[in-house]
Amino acid sequence: MFKNLKYDIPSGLVVFLVALPLCLGIALASGAPMFSGIIAGIIGGLVVGALSGSPLGVSGPAAGLAVIVAEGIKELGTIDGEFDMMIGFKAFLVAGVIAGIIQIILGLLKAGIIGYYFPSAVIKGMLAGIGITLILKQIPHALGYDKNPEGDWAFYQTDGHNTFSEIWYALQNPTVGAIIITAIALGILLLFQSKAIKKNKLLNLIPGPLIAVIAAIALNELFKSVFPELTLVNESSLLKEQVVQNNHLVNIKAADTSLPFWGLLTFPDWTILSNPRIYMIGFTMAVVASLETLLCVEATDKLDPQKRTTPTNRELLAQGTGNVVSSLLGGLPITQVIVRSSANINSGGKTKMSAILHGVFLAVFVLLLPWLLNLIPLACLAAILLLVGYKLSSVKLFKQMYDNGISQFLPFVITIGFIIFTNLLWGIIIGLAVSIFFIIRRSYENALYSEFKEEEEEDNRRRTIIQFGEVVSFFNKGHLHHKLNEIPDGSHLIIDGSKNEHMDHDIYDIFQDFIHNAKSRNIELEFVGFDELTKQKLKGNTNGDV
Repeated sequence: MFKNLKYDIPSGLVVFLVALPLCLGIALASGAPMFSGIIAGIIGGLVVGALSGSPLGVSGPAAGLAVIVAEGIKELGTIDGEFDMMIGFKAFLVAGVIAGIIQIILGLLKAGIIGYYFPSAVIKGMLAGIGITLILKQIPHALGYDKNPEGDWAFYQTDGHNTFSEIWYALQNPTVGAIIITAIALGILLLFQSKAIKKNKLLNLIPGPLIAVIAAIALNELFKSVFPELTLVNESSLLKEQVVQNNHLVNIKAADTSLPFWGLLTFPDWTILSNPRIYMIGFTMAVVASLETLLCVEATDKLDPQKRTTPTNRELLAQGTGNVVSSLLGGLPITQVIVRSSANINSGGKTKMSAILHGVFLAVFVLLLPWLLNLIPLACLAAILLLVGYKLSSVKLFKQMYDNGISQFLPFVITIGFIIFTNLLWGIIIGLAVSIFFIIRRSYENALYSEFKEEEEEDNRRRTIIQFGEVVSFFNKGHLHHKLNEIPDGSHLIIDGSKNEHMDHDIYDIFQDFIHNAKSRNIELEFVGFDELTKQKLKGNTNGDV
């Protein structure tokens, strides 16, 4: 890890600058103490980074868990109709420990392969549903109405409102200063996504979220001296005969001067162990966090220029350990995160030392400049989360899933719908059920089998023949992925599709990645029995769409 420090130190610094505003933003979206996001980022770098086998993956608090965290805190913190966020959060930390223990057990049971058995339509639907929910729930912050802006994270809320009526209520009570900051922050973020910036080697190294945060702080400080009526502060006001707490800025409690870091920690309330709901919340979080991690691992390995393969069982052990430590110290749940991981890859990171160093930079920042965090407007963080939500649920993704056919599009949109109108777990369950229906129907129409043969050639090369059955679906991903990894270097691999009638898009993805890996391993790869279009799809040469 120490041989590539000249690449990993700059990359770790860039990832830190990207992660800092996202850690705060996800804490905001989760309805948790703001500092809990920073703790999760530090643990994701130092603990998970050290234990993980992922060379380029970076872990930290994830937007995908924000809904579960917010709902859990709300449920556990409501006593006799009264809600106390800190009571709920301390209780929720126990669920985080339980989730981490479950992940460790899954890793020991070698359940890392489970990610291959979830159809990509459901996983993409899960991420898109999370993205849309993030957008809907952050609009009040973007408008500057910060009284319980998330409301209940469920669509139909206990106060009689729903997600859309909460937005309508925020539209009736906007804050001009917050709207200006949101607009400018969004403009900066979009500018840094433009081709002109990305083509510039110097500007491309500067993270847009960091510039947006700096601009938001500077603009709010300018408001104080030039337009005081636009200044965003944390204050109480009277609205419609109710006392409303308007928290327009990040609000992290002041650190103890003798123990600056220790004074910011929150610890679990173990008395909640007698509540059976804590175990269901912990189990749900473990399942969703594991799935999101395995999805990000697969995506990160695809982006890795060297096409290295992350050991998924070790990743579950690392993530579980990280979640236990994070929860014990008052941090949010952790997963591997594609935003940070892709920033790491784009910045030239070579080993997992860059992920570890980003955790070091976060810890040093909190030790030296904790007061600076409280100057950040929530409207700026909302702008960052709005863009994150859009990336997870872009129009391009919907078009891509529609073009893949009804068997891909229907599970995708049903998963999204149930996530928005119920919750994340029900969305995954119903989406998976719909996907299985299509697979069972297809399997009923066509017998499914795959055959593996190995022979010796005259030049001492080992020839391996993989013969596809009539239908090869995502259920075959794990077995096929395992078999391809077992092919010895220098072999002659023949993929025989003479009996194949249908192949899922997931199988195309596996071979497109394996082709890059095969070159470095001196494996001769040959496709026989396929039509020309299928061969091109397997090689990823069809207009870049497959």
